Amino acid sequence: MSTDIAWEEWGRRDPYFGVITDPKFRSGRIDGDAKREFLASGESHVHGVLSTIRKHIDPGFAPRTVLDFGCGVGRLLLPFAKIAEDVVGLDVSPSMLQEARQNCDEQQLHNVRLLRSDDDLSTLTGDFDLIHSCIVLQHIPVERGRTLFSKLLQQLGAGGVGAIQLTYSKARFASTYGLAPPELPRVDTSTPPAAADADPLMQMNPYNLNEILFLMQRRGILQFHAEYTDHGGELGVFLFFQAA
Repeated sequence: MSTDIAWEEWGRRDPYFGVITDPKFRSGRIDGDAKREFLASGESHVHGVLSTIRKHIDPGFAPRTVLDFGCGVGRLLLPFAKIAEDVVGLDVSPSMLQEARQNCDEQQLHNVRLLRSDDDLSTLTGDFDLIHSCIVLQHIPVERGRTLFSKLLQQLGAGGVGAIQLTYSKARFASTYGLAPPELPRVDTSTPPAAADADPLMQMNPYNLNEILFLMQRRGILQFHAEYTDHGGELGVFLFFQAA
């Protein structure tokens, strides 16, 4: 199953759990309190992102246009829409986008555009003051994700800021200092589901940071701030940088 098909399955069957894999967010269990907790986590995340940018990149940063790549059900779109004039959510799953639209409508946020994503980012026009993505690229095969990362860099406007998280290794590779043993497959695919109602496959792919930093420097990025992330042993970095 391709990752695009898998994420549409997540969007159709279990959209909130597909974003944050906590049992309380399962479709059969999520209630009003759990959904409020889910959305509150988005408010906290966006506050943290903006605080980090203002501390390390641009003290006066106030984005007018924002792109959230891999927006899912809109957990981060909602708080972004409260601080920016024009917000775009991009996702490969129509079902995720449908849920995001419902969440935006419930909060009467009318400055959000929801677009279907593809490998060429063909639905995007113009550039952005802030391009954000978190816990998304790891679920995309590296060859595709690397190209998408490069294209996202091209969508940054002058002085625009990127806040993009990706994984680079796994805690279980400690004996080889984070490098995967050469005999492992390049794409991390878990055991295929045994039953028709099993969860869709969720790939967890680490990226070569040399390649990522090369793309950033070639784009003209002169410096960046990085913070480590660790989601259940999936080791990553959150990169913050500003276009010239």
